[in-house]
Amino acid sequence: MENSILVLLQLVLAHVVTDFVLQPTKWVKHKRRKKGRSRFLYLHSIVAGILTLIFLADPQLWYIAIFIGVTHFIVDLWKLQSGKDTLKMFVLDQLLHLIAIIFAWLYLTDNFKNVILFLQGMINSSSILAVIIGYLMVIFPSGFLIGKATSRWQTEVKDDLQKNSLDAAGRYIGIFERILVLTFILTDNFSAIGFLIAAKSILRFSDKAETGARKQTEYVLVGTLMSFTITVIVGFLVRYVMFF
Repeated sequence: MENSILVLLQLVLAHVVTDFVLQPTKWVKHKRRKKGRSRFLYLHSIVAGILTLIFLADPQLWYIAIFIGVTHFIVDLWKLQSGKDTLKMFVLDQLLHLIAIIFAWLYLTDNFKNVILFLQGMINSSSILAVIIGYLMVIFPSGFLIGKATSRWQTEVKDDLQKNSLDAAGRYIGIFERILVLTFILTDNFSAIGFLIAAKSILRFSDKAETGARKQTEYVLVGTLMSFTITVIVGFLVRYVMFF
């Protein structure tokens, strides 16, 4: 098992060094401009293969290095051809690279059967399913529910929110705070929830002092309390399934 994890770490390290350490801004700009005609696209893919071989430290695994280099080239070319440089494309690009790495890892360690068994174990585990459902609940339905519950006040603070807030920032703040609170509950770090509430309260007090937006502050406070309440309830329900 330890050797299997080591191989995965070696493959991931080779990718991280290739994509984020040994890829100058000059290469990135040239690839975006020239796309498939960029010499740096080919050089970057060769570097991915060479580093894979170096970190695996086994010349007999040259075919894995070629596989990583070729898949790296295909994924990067697809991203360049799309012409989009967004967060979504970045995440998708890295996800595709990771899939190729995991495929190579499974082949090297002969873990394909174990993956199937692991997935079957996840599906048949009430604890794991409860955790997955819990996170999905606090990320998606909870935000929709809070938005509907506070819709009666949205028109009153709409102008203040547009002037003094980043677009959709509140929604993302709510998602991340619910993820953190649920994680704290599931890991028995209840005191950290208090620090999170205190930190957000301090920020809201500072914001109020600067803008004087009392209605906006009350609106955010209501949403925050609803967010924490829903997450706490979901968290304890998940814990009940996990430990009882």
